[in-house]
Amino acid sequence: MFGVNLFLWTAAYTDSEAHLIPMVKKLGFDCVEIPLDLLDAISVERTKTLLEENGLAVTGCAVVGERRDLVSDSAEIRKEALAYFTRCLQMLSAWGGTVLCGPCYSAVGKLTGEARTVEEWKRAVAGLKELAKVAEDCNVKIAVEPLNRFETYFLNTAEDAVRLVEEVGSPYVGIHLDTFHMNIEEKSLYQAIKVAGKYLFHVHTCENDRGTPGEGHVEWDEVFQALREVNYQGALVIESFVPGVKEIARAASIWRPLAPSSEYIAQKGLEFLKKHWNP
Repeated sequence: MFGVNLFLWTAAYTDSEAHLIPMVKKLGFDCVEIPLDLLDAISVERTKTLLEENGLAVTGCAVVGERRDLVSDSAEIRKEALAYFTRCLQMLSAWGGTVLCGPCYSAVGKLTGEARTVEEWKRAVAGLKELAKVAEDCNVKIAVEPLNRFETYFLNTAEDAVRLVEEVGSPYVGIHLDTFHMNIEEKSLYQAIKVAGKYLFHVHTCENDRGTPGEGHVEWDEVFQALREVNYQGALVIESFVPGVKEIARAASIWRPLAPSSEYIAQKGLEFLKKHWNP
């Protein structure tokens, strides 16, 4: 199953961006990944209808800001984070969604200048254990994503992600790997995927420059080989960004065009994935 994240066209999915769902279908994708940020501006029923009309599977991407931080030392912020992730899971459940992905533990861009603490780790485990119960009720899996060191200090590698999900101990909490972050943090993309193994719930297929899959130096042959060996059954989702979506471009440090257009990244990326991924 091949998907694309709507971040390629918008900083935040709302009813105003609902037209993107049929466009994703026309581009040839099986799945649409919806960034879940402005939840109050999303009509659950309208989106559900569009998904059904276009025959698209759906995954959700958590947008984790400073008030959605499960490892915060503020009990109030941790409570807000739990409420946000709960709403995301419930929304996806209403859409028949399968996975909530992203850094479902700490705010993106939060850097303390130090390594994570034992207390922060305990908070992440406790928070995810609580969310695992919600995920089970909703029948939606949570896939926690290691990010590169410039975006988080908390979780950077597949090995640490395995440790985290094993301590949570729920079949509804697993791992989301992104080849862009892996290309920075892992010594081997093949080994990282093998380490994630049975816990791998979700994959973002991104080039080393965060541009079009297949047009950079990511070792795709070893990525696809490892995915086959772990019997990966989830979606391969393109997540890329363009300077025109200014809020996301600032957050992801996209200062120059990575491709001629958003549609180019989607179309050429999909062609590449379909050519090379046939599990």
